[in-house]
Amino acid sequence: MTDPLHKDLLELAQEAARRAGALLRDGRPADLAVAATKSSPIDVVTEMDIAAEKLITGLIAERRPDDGILGEEGGTTEGTSGIRWVIDPLDGTVNYLYGLPTWSVSIAAEQDGETVVGVVTAPMRGENFHAVLGGGAWATGAWDGERRLACRPAPPLDEALVSTGFNYVAEVRTHQAEIARRLIPLLRDIRRGGSAAVDLCDLAAGRLDGYYERGLHAWDLAAGDLIAREAGALTGGRPGERPSGDLTVAGTPGVFEPLQRLLEDFGAWHD
Repeated sequence: MTDPLHKDLLELAQEAARRAGALLRDGRPADLAVAATKSSPIDVVTEMDIAAEKLITGLIAERRPDDGILGEEGGTTEGTSGIRWVIDPLDGTVNYLYGLPTWSVSIAAEQDGETVVGVVTAPMRGENFHAVLGGGAWATGAWDGERRLACRPAPPLDEALVSTGFNYVAEVRTHQAEIARRLIPLLRDIRRGGSAAVDLCDLAAGRLDGYYERGLHAWDLAAGDLIAREAGALTGGRPGERPSGDLTVAGTPGVFEPLQRLLEDFGAWHD
């Protein structure tokens, strides 16, 4: 049975993600422009990222004023309740800027440092994913009704479809390209979707066998990591470590460990 607190957190996360997703989908101006940059001139923030985060943080502050918030675009506050929200208002900003459909709103709730609720909505795909710790992963959109998610049976590594992402700092992405070059002959193929949250949900939904990326932040992976794990996937960082900015690895059982070992051997966590 779902903890009543977790149920309330899930409902609030779903409402916030739904409202932010509608704002982003329906409010995107035809002349959308870059409002700021982050790690490099090609790591962009749009006015819609900022507007979506304000919507989400405002709703949470109204309903749960004692909670903490960690938001990608600076909407960060300390809390006193033991609950912290980890928010990526627009994961896949470059896709959104160019009018590509693979972008999402990602909202997670942590209780005393452990992620207990994760919600990812991908408005242009008409899909919504969610999980509560211990309650499985679920989705609506591409199938009738609500579907419980389960990652696909693990293939041999050379038949695994794996997704990744690339950093916006030139030196880092050059190294990442070399890692991908070494991996491609050992896999079925590599995909690059552009939204870490969507990649993790696609793993949960059986659309990928594995995923890895260097340079992610807490808001990129908090919700998707829980959804993937609740669907039966394994997640981690370097061997024996949790996902981090150094490396995030996720995969079906049987793909996760050999993929993680290869990434460790290839030095995927550093230049």
